[in-house]
Amino acid sequence: MSLAMIKTRALLGLEAPPVRVEVHLANGLPAFNLVGLPETAVKESRDRVRSALITAGFDFPARRITVNLSPADLPKEGGRYDLPIALGILVASGQLPQTAVEPWEFLGELALNGELRPVKGVLPTALGAAHQGHQLLVPQDNAAEAGLVSQLEVRSAAHLLQVSAFLCGQESLPLEKGHPAEAPQPVGQDLRSIKGQAGAKRALEIAAAGGHNLLFTGPPGSGKTLLASCLPALLPPLDENQALEVAAIQSISEGFDIKSWRQRPYRAPHHSSSSVALVGGGSYPRPGEISLAHQGVLFLDELPEFERRVLEALREPLEAGEIHLSRAAQQTCYPSDFLLLAAMNPCPCGHLGNPQQPCRCSEGQIQKYRGRLSGPLLDRIDMHLEVAAVPPDELWGPASGESTEMVRARVLAARERQIRRAGKLNSAMTPADVEAELDSPELKQLLSQAMQKMQLSARAAHRVVKVALTLADLEGAPKLARSHLLEALGYRK
Repeated sequence: MSLAMIKTRALLGLEAPPVRVEVHLANGLPAFNLVGLPETAVKESRDRVRSALITAGFDFPARRITVNLSPADLPKEGGRYDLPIALGILVASGQLPQTAVEPWEFLGELALNGELRPVKGVLPTALGAAHQGHQLLVPQDNAAEAGLVSQLEVRSAAHLLQVSAFLCGQESLPLEKGHPAEAPQPVGQDLRSIKGQAGAKRALEIAAAGGHNLLFTGPPGSGKTLLASCLPALLPPLDENQALEVAAIQSISEGFDIKSWRQRPYRAPHHSSSSVALVGGGSYPRPGEISLAHQGVLFLDELPEFERRVLEALREPLEAGEIHLSRAAQQTCYPSDFLLLAAMNPCPCGHLGNPQQPCRCSEGQIQKYRGRLSGPLLDRIDMHLEVAAVPPDELWGPASGESTEMVRARVLAARERQIRRAGKLNSAMTPADVEAELDSPELKQLLSQAMQKMQLSARAAHRVVKVALTLADLEGAPKLARSHLLEALGYRK
């Protein structure tokens, strides 16, 4: 048979559209033509495939070889097509039967000696193959990731010869099935190890319970970064659907580590990060830090040091929970439902309001420094808290306060109350949901007065009510009370 067809998949954002690798052998001068909108890495597969087949002991046909990657208008990139192309040549030249490859989808990069090397984006491919009812064969190093899809039969191999022997029925390949059943251990600093900062710990608990964005403002060395590292451990582990979504984003970006299964992401990009690094982009758009932090925590330290346009790019994702990236070659939407935790100094020198060290900044310098953050961005941060320097007697005293485990138990209970009441976290409530919960004339009047005095926008007022609802959930209170609203207003500056 001089024609062969092998099934594989491309990578288009978080989607994995099917691709059919068609290989035709014709008489004529030896040639190897690759068509179907391949980019440079795909074109170079000709040399990798030829060397791998010859090194592995297969006959490389001295004929006119045409490889078509269908559909032709879908961009193809990466080395994932090496294995399908090699198998297509073997089937077209009669060295493998076509019937053996029909139930399977293949992907993998080939080394020159025939070894299979891992590729990115295996999890979206596995999800697509499972949806189509196909079986999947991947490189050995990608096996654990593909095996996360429980309804899919996944086989893995380390060498092209193993794949050939398996398809001929001469050798069996390991079946990758399932994923770690146990919930992961919380990762992060224990709250008890942090000296003092009772107010900041309380704010972390509220943020974790309701999914509220939080801004710490305080002098250097007050523990803002250390406090931020405690937040992921307060959050519950991901459920299976959330974990698959998070793993798929990591798979197409930097590769997924099976050890992080069901763990909440924690991303802390440097303040020199570009807009593309933070929100994603490129000729073929890739996810940025906000998508890699999906269902987890995005920590932005030294917030005013980020470029203004970089921070302004966060405004839409903070509201919508997703980011739409449009480029000439491709349009992609990535989820970006993250909890924003930011930290900043009160002034350029960092010591404004610090009784232990006087501030040396002028009023103009302070206003210019704070002016780097726009009002619309600050309006989207639910809680603003000043973190004071730790007094020396507390710093060298014994550890005090509750452990992460104790606080986490209250956070989980509060989240369960929110799900039972509204089917979602308080931070995800719509304006109509918020107004339905604020049914007391007294509370409405209090909020109206606060809006006038504190010059709060409608968005900020709604966020105040959401924080107040979280405070009520943490207490187990059946209804919103005046004390909850007053405390929530205390977190707006």
